[in-house]
Amino acid sequence: MLRKHFTAVEPVAISQTGFKGLSARYVLTSADGCPHFAMRVMEFEPQGHTSLHAHLEEHEIFVIEGEPLYIDASGKETRLRVGDAVYVPPEEPHQFKNVGQTMMRLLCLIPILPGANGRSTTPCPIRK
Repeated sequence: MLRKHFTAVEPVAISQTGFKGLSARYVLTSADGCPHFAMRVMEFEPQGHTSLHAHLEEHEIFVIEGEPLYIDASGKETRLRVGDAVYVPPEEPHQFKNVGQTMMRLLCLIPILPGANGRSTTPCPIRK
């Protein structure tokens, strides 16, 4: 068994184009001996967001705290709340925004694809 508290993992600022005010705590990845799934805690500052993006990995998201807004490829906005679980299929364009005035935290689980490490995802073109 491997046990660690998420706050013992240092946050890493995400500086991808179109991302703002976002850090990741890579809680469990291949570096921890996890061969198939990664667990990350994504932390969004107030008004922080990702870009509209897509990747080969599915996401399983659980809202820990804050006021998330989920945006799909058509621009449809869905307000999420603490306790919501969201499945984002592979290659589905998506964006997350913190529309609240406090820190937003999402638990993000992804599969670790061959050759990957669970820290980053494998980008793919946005399909319309």
